[in-house]
Amino acid sequence: MYSKKFGRILLGFYSHNTNVSSVVKRRLATCPFSWSSACKHRKQLLQRTTIVSSERSVLLCQMSSTQSASNTTVDPEEVRRFQALASKWWDEQGEFAALHSLNDLRVPFIRDNLMSLHRECQPGRPLGGLKILDVGCGGGLLTEPLARLGGHVLGVDPVENSISLARLHSSSDPELGGRLRYRACTVEELLGSEEDVRGEEKEAGEGPFDAVVASEVVEHLADLETFAFCCGHLIKPGGSLFITTINKTNLSYALAIVAAEQILRIVPQGTHDWDKFISPADLERLLEPHGFSVLTVRGMLYNPVTGSWCWSDNTEINYALHAVKAAKEPPHRQAEPEGRA
Repeated sequence: MYSKKFGRILLGFYSHNTNVSSVVKRRLATCPFSWSSACKHRKQLLQRTTIVSSERSVLLCQMSSTQSASNTTVDPEEVRRFQALASKWWDEQGEFAALHSLNDLRVPFIRDNLMSLHRECQPGRPLGGLKILDVGCGGGLLTEPLARLGGHVLGVDPVENSISLARLHSSSDPELGGRLRYRACTVEELLGSEEDVRGEEKEAGEGPFDAVVASEVVEHLADLETFAFCCGHLIKPGGSLFITTINKTNLSYALAIVAAEQILRIVPQGTHDWDKFISPADLERLLEPHGFSVLTVRGMLYNPVTGSWCWSDNTEINYALHAVKAAKEPPHRQAEPEGRA
């Protein structure tokens, strides 16, 4: 009975697409999934959420401008999970297929918002001269397109196998060589190295950065306060922070975990932990103490039949956020060397 009710929720949500409806019907008919057990698990998650929210409020009150990044954003279980999948990043039909298609939304989202702040555009290289950090870059699915748009991009990820694959894949395109770099490290380790070499000459692509990108990353981190602290110190005044993630709602639990992982198997089971999801309002409150103002929040919707994403007015499942760090002076961009290919 409850499985049928869940099916009706899905069918109503995707009522504009009969192909999606037929897929969900077939999967529900053969799936051994127990909705009653999911409801029980959902109740336990809600009970823990109250405690987690209270603890987060206390932590935010304790954070100050003199805080050091002493905690870690790394969840060892998440690292092990992505270590096992590291060889599959560039399989467009595999476990990361949805991330490949997400580029159709997130690349223009980043490009257009940066162009609105940095108006000196170069033909064919709208991000020319901008330093961009891609946190949790994985195999470089988003890092490479940003570099192709002219940005000097540094991708960081704690999974060394993912970084090795990213380097190997980018090596096939000589044009990326001068603008794209990778490091196997966490964002807090990067911040520590930035502080160690502060005042010394740095290579192109190192901070401070005009923009930091964390796409489909924050829902896998162990400590969001440390992440926000590091971003606040790695981004230039007037710089941008781009985040895409999953909202913490009843609908996101039903679709991102129950449907996507347990029924439709769009992503491997266990990929997401509802406890780590965060709402746009909570994310904004997390970022504000570090000097960020949220400019844009847009909902995103994934169609499992076509394998494509579209923008939506509904932010209850996936959403994209653009925040800007308070500017002490107007944002500026570096001049691109003349004659550079």
